[in-house]
Amino acid sequence: MPAPNEITPQQLLRLIGTPDCPAIADIRIEPDFGDDPHLIPGSFRHPHTDIPGLIKRLDGRPCVIVCQKGIKLSQGLTAWLRSEGVTAEYLSGGMYGWRDTKGAPRTPAAALPAPVDGATLWVTRHRPKIDRIACPWLIRRFVDPGARFLFVSPAEVAGVADRFGATPFDVEDVFWSHRGACCTFDTMLDEFALGTEALRRLADVIRGADTNRHDLTPQSAGLLALSVGLSRQYRDDQAQLRAGLTFYDALYRWARDGAGEGHDWPTAAA
Repeated sequence: MPAPNEITPQQLLRLIGTPDCPAIADIRIEPDFGDDPHLIPGSFRHPHTDIPGLIKRLDGRPCVIVCQKGIKLSQGLTAWLRSEGVTAEYLSGGMYGWRDTKGAPRTPAAALPAPVDGATLWVTRHRPKIDRIACPWLIRRFVDPGARFLFVSPAEVAGVADRFGATPFDVEDVFWSHRGACCTFDTMLDEFALGTEALRRLADVIRGADTNRHDLTPQSAGLLALSVGLSRQYRDDQAQLRAGLTFYDALYRWARDGAGEGHDWPTAAA
């Protein structure tokens, strides 16, 4: 019988990518992490010895604690956090259990840009439409929930990146950008090893809209229309990003759970 403070890899996999996903703290000791330097999407590293620092970092959010095997380190820390009033669960089987779960992606830790003041910092052109909203959504939901995004004039992206240590994306001649017929969202899926069926389905829609190839999916033209309409609603790029996150949350759930669903009128007789 599962423990009341335990979550299975399958249960966590259903939460990752959604706004309801808890914080995921990877507390593996350095030798274990060095042997397998991959992360559960959206997780962060934290030493198991720094409990006050972890509580401060969680800031009241529920969390899942992950160690190598899901035994003494994660169960002990979970129990400690719960004694402090933190809603905490440990991952059954730890990273071994996650690694052995079909369809569970693992992001290479080396793929993440170096953090700036505790979180990744990204910069791109202002007035975002498709890739420049879709990519921040992907990063916030699957890579770094605390990531910050700067929107600046196109000519100033490189200079801002240099002065503030930000990572440029979706501009020409940078690592995180279009590659051939693929868009920046595709690049991020590949580099972060996030090629799940749902995200690949979503990527097809985004690529068709972002590269004006509406033959790729029936949804691409609609995504372009909605993205243009969204951009006309907001003067503030950060406000548009916040609205766009909800927009892509819905698209992701369509890609994951609802792609085969249709709708017709009148409804079928009972």
